[in-house]
Amino acid sequence: MKEIDSALKNEGDVNISQERQAWQKGHIGPETAAILAEDEKYFLRQSLSTPCMNALKSAKGAWIEDIEGRRYIDFHGNNVHQVGYGNPDVIAAVQKQLETLPFCPRRYTNQVAVDFAKKLTSLTPGNLNKVLFAPGGAEANSMAIKLARIATGKYKTISMWDSFHGATLDTISLSGETVFRKGIGPLMCGTEHVPPPDIHRRFMDIGKPEEWEILWAKYVEYIMEKEGDVAAVISEPMRSTPYIPSKEYWQIIRKACDKHGALLIFDEVPHALGRTGQWFTCQNFDITPDILVIGKGLGGGVFPIAAMIADEKLDVAADIAIGHFTHEKSTLGAAAGLATLNYIEKHNLIEHSRELGAYTLKKTEEMMERHPLIGSVRGIGLFIGIELVKDRESREPALKEAEKVMYKCLSGGVSFKLTMGNIITLTPALVITKEEMDFALGVIEKAIAEVSQEG
Repeated sequence: MKEIDSALKNEGDVNISQERQAWQKGHIGPETAAILAEDEKYFLRQSLSTPCMNALKSAKGAWIEDIEGRRYIDFHGNNVHQVGYGNPDVIAAVQKQLETLPFCPRRYTNQVAVDFAKKLTSLTPGNLNKVLFAPGGAEANSMAIKLARIATGKYKTISMWDSFHGATLDTISLSGETVFRKGIGPLMCGTEHVPPPDIHRRFMDIGKPEEWEILWAKYVEYIMEKEGDVAAVISEPMRSTPYIPSKEYWQIIRKACDKHGALLIFDEVPHALGRTGQWFTCQNFDITPDILVIGKGLGGGVFPIAAMIADEKLDVAADIAIGHFTHEKSTLGAAAGLATLNYIEKHNLIEHSRELGAYTLKKTEEMMERHPLIGSVRGIGLFIGIELVKDRESREPALKEAEKVMYKCLSGGVSFKLTMGNIITLTPALVITKEEMDFALGVIEKAIAEVSQEG
């Protein structure tokens, strides 16, 4: 089989690899095989998702279960499972809403949507007090760009290579990943890109690691000066590899935006709502954006809903439609979202994420001392990355080794996503226990040890 381009693995493990085929031969029975064949018959094939690897029958708490009864602690979850799968509070809220007002047509509002917006904006930093809801994160990012254009009178954007902001045509224009952009043709104009400030993936030997990210922060300002008509810088405050920039990096960009009349948009779709030990990721950097975009876990792992939350000074587009989505004031989405926020608060999941995340980071650092295959570990809260490299000096990504580790872990009952082809990304449900985390880390270390011994 032809070697898969490593650039196609940036967003996640691809579904056409030899390792996946080998794993399926040893783990997929007749019943599952029949479902997978039918799935492939009716769904268009696409990288990362279809054809699928396996079929599920249930999900509860931090765990998923396939139709053959095998359970996996899920460190992927598409980042929708902050409050755990099948959260009883979220399900009860949606069921209750179904009995009263299951849908709210346009031109009307409803109490649960207002309550949801009120609760959400009570948690956001600064003057992020105005909100619009959308069915998903890509749509919310689209609204953010439209609002930035209207508010500034400019149209260009600056975003990062290797970033991901959604899979629609406008958001892949903002994003910087080959697997979404390759072969598509002309993308949205005015989308300038800069290198990410990732000290672990420096493509030039310039300066010290801490100087590297400052270089690219200043390059962002340089582009603003030269272009003159940049409406916004849009970025994930921390890349989901994960890579965590310094506070200084974001402070430079924040000041540059203010100086040149551009907005700062933070895309926190994958990691807001407590995952990083704060309600919002930007709070870890002491930076408040002009627009904050969240999604995924906002619907409690039950209902798809996202939000664009803007500084109240940006309420300047009353004469045009920014979103106008059919489900923009979804009663079911609002009920799920409100229950999610209340559950996080009631059960102290943010503090739990902070404490268990620190414990997990320490354990993975100790794991790194024992295994040269691990090149680095990093994270905030329950958003941890373990990067596998061929050797620590060259930092060449251990792509094949990482894939072998992933499938060994699946066999051991642990599911996670590979980012950039070689980074084990751990984003569990925030309801995960210390005992469950220890089990998972044991499986991961055993797999790394076995792959290391195999050479």
